[in-house]
Amino acid sequence: MAQHILIVDDDDRLTEMLAGYLAPRGFSVERRPDGRSGLAALEASDFDAVILDVMLPDTDGFEICRRIRARSDVPILMLTARGDATDRIVGLEIGADDYLPKPFDPRELLARLGAVLRRTRPAASASAPPLRFGRLTIDRQARLVLVDGKRRELTGRQFDLLTLLAERAGRVLSREQIMTALGADGWDSVDRSIDVHVSRIRTAVEDDPRRPRFLRTVRGVGYVFSPATGGAGDDSEALP
Repeated sequence: MAQHILIVDDDDRLTEMLAGYLAPRGFSVERRPDGRSGLAALEASDFDAVILDVMLPDTDGFEICRRIRARSDVPILMLTARGDATDRIVGLEIGADDYLPKPFDPRELLARLGAVLRRTRPAASASAPPLRFGRLTIDRQARLVLVDGKRRELTGRQFDLLTLLAERAGRVLSREQIMTALGADGWDSVDRSIDVHVSRIRTAVEDDPRRPRFLRTVRGVGYVFSPATGGAGDDSEALP
């Protein structure tokens, strides 16, 4: 069955090219030229992923990304003609799953889109029971994170990062090890995208993100998931 993709971009030539490229590769594509019509399309139909341009005629893509995230965890791949690292960080902070600067090779977009979909739609496994750490539950089959039984919203990439660390509770992982384990696409140790995701996870699951109980930073090394209920130790710093 074809996967349903929404492209929100006012560049008709680009979106037509992408639709023509993706269609024979197993995707059903809808195109919208602005943020308002893109949001309307999301209200009317279910999509497997959204390709969202930052520069839109009625509003910027960051605001559209925020509005999407307020009501949906659909994977979002953002596009921009600006290659500034700050834009990439902002996109990740507000909930984008990946970020691709223009101009780009459609093969790279296809690869990134496929990676995002794999991360957010993995096959359920009976051998992956929920991980429970006191008030925190990570349901790997349903891809849900619960605190005190209440769902906390994470992007697909953030869920995978939290799960990776939780499955290796007590073991410190460097940024390079995280990138290798989860796939290097979209992870950039230079622009600190991993750190941005960690910050977002803490905001979602920690009582006090500045003094994390679960997801801790080990100075000069990387991150460790601590199942202990106490505060951060002396070797940790709360902010990445």
